[in-house]
This record gives sequence, structure tokens and C-alpha cells, in this order.
Amino acid sequence: MQGESVHGMWSSRLAFILAASGSAVGLGNIWRFPYLASDNGGGAFVLIYLGCIALVGLPIMAAEILMGRHGRMSPVNTLRKLTSEGGHSKGWVVIGWIGMAAAVMILSFYSVVGGWTLHYAWLYVEQLFGGAPITDPDATFTAMLGSPGTLVFWHTVFMLLTVGVVAMGVEKGLERAVKFLMPLLFLILLGLFAYGLSTGKVGQAFEFLFTPDFSKVHGSTWLAALGQAFFSLSLGMCGIMTYGAYLPRDISIPRVAATVALTDTSVALLAGLAIFPVVFAFGIDPAGGGPGLIFTSLPLAFNDMAFGIPYAIAFFVLLAVAAWTSSISLLEPPTAFIVEKGRFSRKSAALLAAAVIWALGLVTALGFNVWASVRIFGRDLQGAVEFIASDLMLPVGGLLIAVFAAWVLRKDISRGELPDLGNGGYTAWKVLCGILAPGMVLLILYMKLAG
Repeated sequence: MQGESVHGMWSSRLAFILAASGSAVGLGNIWRFPYLASDNGGGAFVLIYLGCIALVGLPIMAAEILMGRHGRMSPVNTLRKLTSEGGHSKGWVVIGWIGMAAAVMILSFYSVVGGWTLHYAWLYVEQLFGGAPITDPDATFTAMLGSPGTLVFWHTVFMLLTVGVVAMGVEKGLERAVKFLMPLLFLILLGLFAYGLSTGKVGQAFEFLFTPDFSKVHGSTWLAALGQAFFSLSLGMCGIMTYGAYLPRDISIPRVAATVALTDTSVALLAGLAIFPVVFAFGIDPAGGGPGLIFTSLPLAFNDMAFGIPYAIAFFVLLAVAAWTSSISLLEPPTAFIVEKGRFSRKSAALLAAAVIWALGLVTALGFNVWASVRIFGRDLQGAVEFIASDLMLPVGGLLIAVFAAWVLRKDISRGELPDLGNGGYTAWKVLCGILAPGMVLLILYMKLAG
């Protein structure tokens, strides 16, 4: 029987679900998933995506949670404990280092993008009080990227919001934050969906997103669904492992993992049904997707729609909240690791980790302007950091987690953490986690490297 984590514990099953869902629900759910679904066969893509969640995402998520719950520490020290107890090679500790390094690198550019959402929310707040409207969204977006002061300021604000939560600890910081932020996210999303209903274009949006078109299903569709399932659930960066360290033993890991996956997918689908009615109502081309749709296309609609400014404020606050809940989970692993070194308090550790990540974020912020000519791997600085962390480190980390949990970790540990699966369910998990998931992750990695 494992005791409590030195960092604190979630007070309930709901607290963990909200926290893990907050980690999984990010900007990609709101601006990437709907576009991927519409461009890859609609309902056909959704079915493939759900299959990837069940066969790849859930087994690896369960592996991260059970490893974290048994270790009760940061990812690095959890792997040290698991390898020590099982007499395994200390080389497996690299899983924790890869995950923590990926979390640091991802948060460094994620914070800059989170700053974009805060900047735009502020621009519309200014309009609410008589500020100049955004008449040329392309010029506004370009001006933001070209201003080092603007990007660094909002990057700093976003990191302060993140460290302010993490510094307070598990119960007083993380749990209180997600109990407020996740319901807020759903309320805003439901409000935007209600506005979408008023446009009369929800039916068109539903058809656009969910009508199965199997003629659009190709090898790239499967890869897109698999990649979205893997990255959407925040797998490989050990944030879920860290959150699992704070999970009470009487809570079923398979059930909470399934609930988190369902919540993550529901947000992505609801976001599509909230955004695309507005897209169609105002004649915007939905093919752009991503940041182009969010920052340069939708602002045109905000200028013309009834209650456009309040809608825009709610929309960018929604994006900021989604980014915030994810960033908290990215800052938690390095903070926990520093605390476990025994030299820093929780607040000092969070500030130290945040300061390092903020400094790394300057590379991304300045890469859009001052260092715009710098290229690494043929990419700008933000693209290079994202490629290394997201496209390389996360798949490698996820692959190693799956293999370690299924084939290296002592069976009595994994079996003891998954008591409600039964013998058949446990065997199925081992097959999915130890054979199918690694194979699929290797496919992602190969396709990413092959372009």
C-alpha cells in the first residue's frame, strides 16, 4: 500500500478528472480538431479518432497514471523508485527526463501562444470601451508577431498566471484552479454554442463535421487521427504521470482515464459546433483552420455579428482558459522535481521552474521578429522547438512508457494498480499497451521524420 504524495493529494475522483481533463483540453482541441475532422472525412475521421483513443490513448494514459500513483513523486523520481523496486536498469529513468524536458520546452512556446489569446481578449475589451475596431485582422496579427515588447509582455502575464496556481500546491492551487476553470470553460463553450444556434447554421456545421465521407479517408487520415489522439491526451510529457502521483488508491484508473478521454473529445466536438456556425453564417472559408482561422478570419465576423465584441471576448477567454489549464500541468512536473531535491519550498521551486521556462520562451517570442531570419531544421525558432519537443520527444516518451509499463514493470505493481480490470481486461491492456500502442507510436514517429 502506497501512502500519500509529499506534494499533496486530490480530494476526490472529480478533482483528478477535472485536472487531467484540463491538462488534455488545450488550444488544439478548439482550433485543430474541428478542422482535422472536416478535412478528413467528417464522421469517418471521428470514428477513427475514437478508435485510436480506445486502442492507443487509453492504454498509455492508464500506464502513466498507474506508474505515477505507485511512485508518488515527480516523473524522474517515480522512475527511480520503480526501477529500484524491480531491479531494472537505471537507464529507464530517461523516461522521466524526456517527459520533463518535453514539458519545459512545450510550455516555453505554449506560453507565448497563450499570450496571444490574452492580447486579443484585451483588444476586444478595449473595443468594449470605445477602442478602435480590428478592421484589418491580417495586419493586426502581423503587428503582434512583429512586436517583441507585446509578445514578451503577454508571455510574462501568462507565465505569472500559471506559476500563481502551481506555487500554491496541489489542494490549494491546482485543485482549486481546475474546479473553477474547467466549469468556466464549459459554461463559455455552451454560451458560444447557444449563439451558434441563433445563426441557423448549426445543421450545416453538423453536416460539415460529422457526415461520413469515406472517400477522404487515406493513410494520412489514420495518421492524423492517431497523432491527434496521442497529443490531445497530453501523453508522453509525464504531466498525467505527475497528476497520477496525487490520485488516491481507492479510485479506478481505467474509469478515470476513460472519463478524461471522453471529456477531452466532447470539448473538441462542442468547440466545432460552436465555431463553425459562425464561420458559415459570415461566409468565412473554413479550410484555413488553426491560428489563421482564429486570429485572422473570425475577427472579420466579430465586426459584423450582433454582440460581436462580447462574443469575441468570451471566445478568446475560452482559448486562454484552455491554454491555462494545460500550462499548469506542464509546469507541475519540474516544480515537483525541484521540491523533492529538498532545497526549495513549493513557491520557490515553482518560481525557479517558471523563470527558466519564461527565459526559454523568449526564444519563441523573439523568433517571430528579432531572430526571424534564424532557421533550425528548416524551421523558424518556434517551429524548431515544437518539432523537437512535440514531434520527437513526446512519441519517444510515449513509446518508452508503454514498453516499460507492459513488459518491464513488475507485474504485481501494474496488476495491483489495475485491480478492477480482471484477468481478461488486464491481458488486453498489456497487449494494447505493449504491442499495438508502441507500433502505432513508431508509425507516428516515422511519418513525422519522413515528412
